[in-house]
Amino acid sequence: MLMATVNASIVIISLPAIFNGVHLDPLARGNVGYLLWMLMGYMLVTAVLVVSLGRLGDIYGKVRIYNAGFAVFTGASVALALTPFEGESGVLWLIGWRLVQGVGGAMLMANSTAIITDAFPPRRRGTALGVNQVAGLAGTFIGLVLGGILSAWHWQAIFWVSVVVGAAGTWWSYRNLRECSPRRADVRIDWAGNLTFAAGLTILLASVTYGIQPYHGHTEGWTNPVVAGGLILGALLLAAFCVIETRVRDPMFNLRLFRIQAFWAGNLATLLNAIARGGLQFMLIIWLQGIWLPLHGYDFAETPLWAGIYLLPLTLGFVVAGPLSGYLSDRYGARLFATGGLLVMAASFIGLLLVPVDFGYPGFAALLAINGIGSGLFSAPNTTAVMNSVPAAERGAASGIRATFQNTGMVLSIGVFFSLLVAGLSRSLPVTLRTELVTLDVPTPAADAVAAVPPVELMFSAFLGVNPLGTLLNAAGVLDTLPTVTVHALTDRTFLPRLLSGPFHDGLVVVFTLAAALSVAAAVVSLLRGGVYIHDEDQ
Repeated sequence: MLMATVNASIVIISLPAIFNGVHLDPLARGNVGYLLWMLMGYMLVTAVLVVSLGRLGDIYGKVRIYNAGFAVFTGASVALALTPFEGESGVLWLIGWRLVQGVGGAMLMANSTAIITDAFPPRRRGTALGVNQVAGLAGTFIGLVLGGILSAWHWQAIFWVSVVVGAAGTWWSYRNLRECSPRRADVRIDWAGNLTFAAGLTILLASVTYGIQPYHGHTEGWTNPVVAGGLILGALLLAAFCVIETRVRDPMFNLRLFRIQAFWAGNLATLLNAIARGGLQFMLIIWLQGIWLPLHGYDFAETPLWAGIYLLPLTLGFVVAGPLSGYLSDRYGARLFATGGLLVMAASFIGLLLVPVDFGYPGFAALLAINGIGSGLFSAPNTTAVMNSVPAAERGAASGIRATFQNTGMVLSIGVFFSLLVAGLSRSLPVTLRTELVTLDVPTPAADAVAAVPPVELMFSAFLGVNPLGTLLNAAGVLDTLPTVTVHALTDRTFLPRLLSGPFHDGLVVVFTLAAALSVAAAVVSLLRGGVYIHDEDQ
């Protein structure tokens, strides 16, 4: 779990080094799409495949699928570390092998929780799963720091880490792990359900990814007929999947499990929580790398490492609260801790809502720690309650269902939050940017051309450590005609972050308000889970 989640986040923080390493211009038309697929492709694959791979674990053995996941993950990491191309070919190579890596990650995610549930008695599962959840979330933020350190050395080093850890993990798991529960050899693979679910969720989440890219003069792609059609087709395929699952003998996605109160409430709370906080990491990294760190004197080349360091309080809060809440939930049940954790997270989002873009770090760090504590209080007890509520023969599928809700929520979160953020930027940034450029005597046609660049491209350029104004004004043929003082002012590392700060804060207000509301809604759902419930066969 640690390795799978380290890999998911190490790329986010290392994207500036990766784009520089393969020599891809983030301002070139269409390259924002590559960036988004590098960010979201891995999560999309894991969201789509975890249920199928969890069901395969029930049929063929959870440990067997888990071990195969390590091998697939490691092989894809080798291919990534040996990227032979540059430019668009290099990025396509990276995206393709990241998708393969996501298959291995899905094998690990789908079965690790079920393996732990099999191995521990009910009254110790909260503690065990608390450690597992800490490994998962801690890996997310360890990846941020590790990616910052390694990308400052060489961008390919971030993939060699996965090779080394993956090789060691593959050897260890094949040598030590043994099956603790019987296989279901009599179960047939639900091909119709697998195909409709994979196609429906893939089309739906891919449409969300393309929806946040510019389209034909629009700042976002929600007016793109392909995006709208994809959303409708994906929803129809998922509806067809639900019908299929009620009619096959051995469904991939056992809908009868949703008759169990603890199961449906826990999974719905997981989905709402994932949407509330899934995009948080992305927003915080953009905030730090694209705005706050440059305004505080950090060179763009240094921002990945320091962004990871400044986000450490989030990890520390989770590491402290996760195992403790898991242990206490074994004794007192999940409802108090899971619900309380969601309310703590809602309070932290409200606090972040009140923080200015150019904040003082101590207060910001305290809010990050509170958010991490809330997440730790929720995660292990909720997961334990979900896994305790299902029969042993369904644990692989149940673990996959839980992971699907979580990963789907994260992809949707990035899509929704990012759309809201870009909408906020689009309302005020072009006017602000044009006014500032004209004030500095940039010719009006050139100022108009720069202001017409989609805000998402300007923001991503700043995030990737590229000063877009110098590039754009040079392309317009006016940079050499301006006085030296004006050129220095326009290309200074604080110029664009200062312009972005106001419109960016407008977007953050909407994002954190929605996150707080979703956290409260998840807390209400968590209250509906009922008391302690352990499936009869485990009593």
